[in-house]
Amino acid sequence: EGGGRRRDSPAPGGPFAFMQRLVAWDPACLPLQPPAFKSMEVANFYYEADCLAALSKLHPRAAGGRSMTELSVGDHERAIDFSPYLDLASQQQQQQQARPLAAQPSRLSGQRAFKKLGLTDDEDIKVLLKGSLLWKIKGRHQQKQRLHRLQDDGMTIWFETRFKRAHSKHVFSILHIESVREGYQSEGLRKYGGSFPEAQCFTIVFRGKRKNLDLAAQTAEEAQRWVRGLTKLMARAEAMSQREKLEHWIHDILQRADKNKDNKMSFKEIKNMLRMINIDMNDMYAYKLFKECDKSNNDRLEEHEIEEFCTRLMARPELEDIFHRYSGEDCVLSAEELREFLYDQGEEASLQRAREIIQMYELNERARQHDLMMLDGFTMYLLSSAGSILNQAHTGIYQDMTQPLCHYFISSSHNTYLTDNQIGGASSTEAYIRALMKGCRCVELDCWEGSNGEPIIYHGHTLTSKILFRDAIESIRDYAFKHSPYPLILSLENHCGLEQQSTMAHHMKTILGDMLLTQPLDGDTPKQLPSPEQLKWKILVKGKKLLEDKSDPERGSFTSSHEEETEEDEDERSANSLQEIKPLQAKDATQISRELSDVVVYCRTVPFRSLARALQHQQPTEMSSFSERKARKLIKESGNLFVRYNTRHLSRIYPLGLKMNSANYDPQEMWNAGCQLVALNFQTPGAEMDLNDGRFLVNGSCGYVLKPPWLRHGQTTFDPESPRRGTGQRPVALTIKVITAQQLPKLNKEKNSSIVDPFVRIEIHGVPVDCCKKQTEYRLNNGFNPCWNETLMFQVRVPELALVRFVVEDYDTTSSNDFVGQFTLPLPSIKEGYRHIHLLSKDGTSLSPATLFVHVKCKKM
Repeated sequence: EGGGRRRDSPAPGGPFAFMQRLVAWDPACLPLQPPAFKSMEVANFYYEADCLAALSKLHPRAAGGRSMTELSVGDHERAIDFSPYLDLASQQQQQQQARPLAAQPSRLSGQRAFKKLGLTDDEDIKVLLKGSLLWKIKGRHQQKQRLHRLQDDGMTIWFETRFKRAHSKHVFSILHIESVREGYQSEGLRKYGGSFPEAQCFTIVFRGKRKNLDLAAQTAEEAQRWVRGLTKLMARAEAMSQREKLEHWIHDILQRADKNKDNKMSFKEIKNMLRMINIDMNDMYAYKLFKECDKSNNDRLEEHEIEEFCTRLMARPELEDIFHRYSGEDCVLSAEELREFLYDQGEEASLQRAREIIQMYELNERARQHDLMMLDGFTMYLLSSAGSILNQAHTGIYQDMTQPLCHYFISSSHNTYLTDNQIGGASSTEAYIRALMKGCRCVELDCWEGSNGEPIIYHGHTLTSKILFRDAIESIRDYAFKHSPYPLILSLENHCGLEQQSTMAHHMKTILGDMLLTQPLDGDTPKQLPSPEQLKWKILVKGKKLLEDKSDPERGSFTSSHEEETEEDEDERSANSLQEIKPLQAKDATQISRELSDVVVYCRTVPFRSLARALQHQQPTEMSSFSERKARKLIKESGNLFVRYNTRHLSRIYPLGLKMNSANYDPQEMWNAGCQLVALNFQTPGAEMDLNDGRFLVNGSCGYVLKPPWLRHGQTTFDPESPRRGTGQRPVALTIKVITAQQLPKLNKEKNSSIVDPFVRIEIHGVPVDCCKKQTEYRLNNGFNPCWNETLMFQVRVPELALVRFVVEDYDTTSSNDFVGQFTLPLPSIKEGYRHIHLLSKDGTSLSPATLFVHVKCKKM
């Protein structure tokens, strides 16, 4: 007590006596005398740690190259006789100098990376490292053979191109691969791969908007080697911790900065490296740090010196401060102290949980044995998913999935077939696959008359390319339930005549088989819609349906030519040149065939006339579609009635037809009113798609999110335009301290001097009264480890609907700010306490290892 040794500390005859002998032998060891220990475990741990530290101080290699965890207590007691260690160190130094440089283990070498991956002796990986001449297939006459090879870091593929200088264009990271498909499993290979046997072909599918890479190997075995090898690397990359991703990132930077490939770094190369990682460091400070690490004093950093430089660079003072606040003087967290930290974080705060975290994240074996956590382990924990701002309990299916379909927000796509804008963009089956793999549960098929009796899909009245309806249905069959088991809705936009309508129905029945729902689950017309749980693994068709009392079994007269509700000004074409494009719409497209009518069960589309009429007469299985303009008008003029309508019926919202660039509208407005199928252009990245991704990030990313209770009750009084207390909402005060960012991406990689001036903006998206944006100051020339320590405060009246979007931008005084990264999530899924936010790019792909570090408080008002 009072700074002295605690009663449970070890007696001076043990480790203290040993430390005293060391100090007597060399007074330089004086700072290593132990502090007051909180427990016997900490004292024993420090005994072993300090012994090695003392030996290392007396001679850098006095411990024979062994780590603290490899030295036993007996080693320490015998260590008073230093001569054997000094002799061994001398021998090792001589051997090291005698070996040629190439044979020495280098921190820039890939061997360490492969050992960590556990793939050093894998035969498939050896083929990838050696490289292969693969045919790149882009078109019927665009087939070129290029060398493809796995880089030594085990995480990057390099391939040869005609453009020798465009280095950034001909490498890609394993982290950016979404999947690898064998054979003709891409649209490109089905069209253009016929000159190669299917067994020699494979496709690399990338995350985000990057196009597929269709390849053909020289033999089927070589193709299999690449497919298996890439799959193994992807699995390992998926399991990488944030720390491992950071190491890979550093490794890549060091390789690029080491211009002469001598495995040493001059000060010029170090300065170049700093610019690569987004730091404009003062020359004097950078040189001082360089010289402090240059132990060999030869103006070159070698192996362990480079590692020390990077370690100093990667230091996280803000994490050290938090760690020391809980650990006290001895700089080690006991399980009890970690429990205290967990309590302040709002986590499960039991001793057992604290010990589990130590066993999972602590890197030091000896510390783990004593249930202790050091700074590195603490950092690992905070960088893991357990330290993420997203509540990990919400990443799986955690909501009730047994309520009617109309009680859920449903991830929905507009013009799903397009890969670009709706005027001249390409239509592709790949667009359906990408949407489905993102968790989309309602896709659109814009169907027109095609040649040879085959319906086609494209955007009518435009120059977009065309795909076969049959091909789209085959892709949907293959990918409908790979990401989510819950029902998929096919939104048919029909412009075909009766004959090709029947062909559409035939293709859906034969290709989809039992997946296609053609009868009500209970055999009768239901009083309410079935639940996602009841409809698992089923595909529903949304379309027009013949009335039951029709006299002609083959024909009906109910339909309109565009969406069920269309305003005249939206049907007008914006360019005279486009008015001349004649879509292949059949004369009898305004009628519906019996076969197509029969596959519509729970999503029968009907014209919308008024809310009062719909609430009184519309059946649960009937639904309508609204343009964004019409939906917005209903919300402003009849907000509560529209909310009530959406408690009983599905409604689909779609973008205005005049948006030539396929721009999106704000989906939050529609969710506020309980609209379920808020359809967006998935091919158009931006803030609107960020909100959509954030909304469906939770509940297993299954594409269904349960609406709040007051958006599900038929007699609700909730009005999104003027929410009142007492209708079920619980206002909160949200306080977010933006502390630091780490390893933000460099925006202009071709220009070394271009370094970001980052600031953070936090946006609240919810009911109109809650919408708010606040931001920090910008930090000049530092994208590597900028520090803000700024607190932003928000009051949120309807937190159950709110989304929080964290945006990092590059400040620009002369033009608009440049986007750096973002992350969006529902406010109810935010975890309090110290949290890392793992940033995403504009198209939703990971920017790892880029993170924000914040502290969050959320208090009910």
